[in-house]
Amino acid sequence: MHGEYKVPGGKLVVVDLDVVDDVITNFRLAGDFFLEPDNALEDINAAVTGLPAGSSAAAIASAVRRALPTRAILLGFSPEAVAVAIRRSLAQASTWQDYDWQIIHSQKPVAPVLQMALDEVLATEVGEGRRQPTLRIWEWNEPAVVIGSFQSLKNEVDPENAAKYGFTVVRRISGGGAMFMEAGSVITYSIYAPTDLVQGMSFADSYAFLDEWVIEALKSLGIDARYQPLNDITSPTGKIGGAAQKRLGSGAVLHHVTMSYDMDGEKMVQVLRIGREKLSDKGITSAAKRVDPLRSQTGLSRAAIIDRMKETFTGLYGATASDVTVEEYAKAIELVANKFSTEAWLTRVP
Repeated sequence: MHGEYKVPGGKLVVVDLDVVDDVITNFRLAGDFFLEPDNALEDINAAVTGLPAGSSAAAIASAVRRALPTRAILLGFSPEAVAVAIRRSLAQASTWQDYDWQIIHSQKPVAPVLQMALDEVLATEVGEGRRQPTLRIWEWNEPAVVIGSFQSLKNEVDPENAAKYGFTVVRRISGGGAMFMEAGSVITYSIYAPTDLVQGMSFADSYAFLDEWVIEALKSLGIDARYQPLNDITSPTGKIGGAAQKRLGSGAVLHHVTMSYDMDGEKMVQVLRIGREKLSDKGITSAAKRVDPLRSQTGLSRAAIIDRMKETFTGLYGATASDVTVEEYAKAIELVANKFSTEAWLTRVP
């Protein structure tokens, strides 16, 4: 069995192993990481060989850590990264390069509620094998607040100010926090992939794994971007954006991210009910300072940043241009009528 795991911001960890009578045998670790002393590699191999194949990631990491010599130095990887690679090997996880990726970036804007439906439809299409794995970049021309699947509507949104500024409120199928979205002020993308791509990873690991390409794209623009667990993309000068994720029963993972380009922070704090507890947890005193717009850090247009993102994704994984099909739009429109535009869905958590 073979498994690979690219550590977000680090190095590639590669494992090969056999399983005999539910026990790991012939384990071999490789990669472009750095490890001292040199013979620590054999210590790791010996520690993993003989472990039950059903060992948890935590148990594997613990075994690796115990086997390391005193003062061992691991650069670009960790015992936890070795454990993830092993679990991915045992689960026969796929890699980015195993798929023919498509990129959808239609210049035709669609309503926020249709964006919600498209996310569910396209993820389902990928999970059921009717669409290749896809990166979609959103475009819309009206302001909206997108609340997480489990958020309380009344606790998150000030309805009077939302109406005053013309904001539509919609609810998505993934968890996480509210997204404050005005046309041209944010960059939002969705990834629709088979769950095999994130097999063997915890939810926390998969967030950073699925967004490593955008971290690389931002770094290429001069932004000192990094991932901050669980689901934030940030820089030394402030938060850039946040991710949310949903695993569908069809066998797909939906992962989407909203990054601020030029956000009106004062308007945001009037439309969203952002509590003091959440702000103090972030170590800040003003909600308007929570988001660090990409425009201020790059001086580039929103379109130029999106172009670099698409170039980076294509360069890393290969991708061809695509679009939402007529059939997919029809399914999404039906889902809007039956689910996303209904009061029952919007107020499922009042």
